[in-house]
Amino acid sequence: MYGIYSRPWGFEVSIVRAGVRYREGFGQASYGGASQALLHAQRWRDALVKSLPPPTRRSRAEKLRPNNKTGVPGVFRLLSAHGKMLGWLAKTYIAHDQILRALFLAGDQGSAARSMAIRERERQLAQMSGLAKVHPAEEAIRNAPSQPIEGLSPKRPPSEIVRKNNRSGISGVTFKAPRPRHPGYWMAITYIAGRGTVSKAFSVAAHGHDKARALAVAERRRQLEQKRRERLAA
Repeated sequence: MYGIYSRPWGFEVSIVRAGVRYREGFGQASYGGASQALLHAQRWRDALVKSLPPPTRRSRAEKLRPNNKTGVPGVFRLLSAHGKMLGWLAKTYIAHDQILRALFLAGDQGSAARSMAIRERERQLAQMSGLAKVHPAEEAIRNAPSQPIEGLSPKRPPSEIVRKNNRSGISGVTFKAPRPRHPGYWMAITYIAGRGTVSKAFSVAAHGHDKARALAVAERRRQLEQKRRERLAA
């Protein structure tokens, strides 16, 4: 579940790289259930992790921090308690138990102390290798083979998503009763680009409840097929 967050509507993938957040949502309704939505979320996350490896440790160490006052990453002024300039410090975190430091005193090197600290910092950086440390799951994801697409259901178009207020269990098919005690009718409703909303109603009084519903389902399928043909012909 690295980088994947459960939401009431499904799953969200959110991973940051170089200060940029990559985010994508995978709704249960769009993929036919929570298990399929999670599989798609994992596949998208895996592809993102493999295509965007973390930065090298050196490039991260060379990034200028907001609190840096010297203009050179890893190079710091050393001041006395009274604010007097004492010298320049080159400092690099190499590993958990290895921190390189070198101090160049202004009293000994004068104005050259800063340049000497900058050169020392470059020498320290040359000893740094590897990628920046990230979540341990990332290495496993980068080394794992890609997930097969077999068993993954395709994403449903919006027109085929069953909404929460749907009483038929089929998208675009709904039951309506204009007033109390009215037998009502089943409707097939589809939005077609360039034509607007296409609908057809089947009266329960004329066909009975089950047959009216079946007719509406068949009409919805016909509308979707018409929509598909018009989209391909466009």
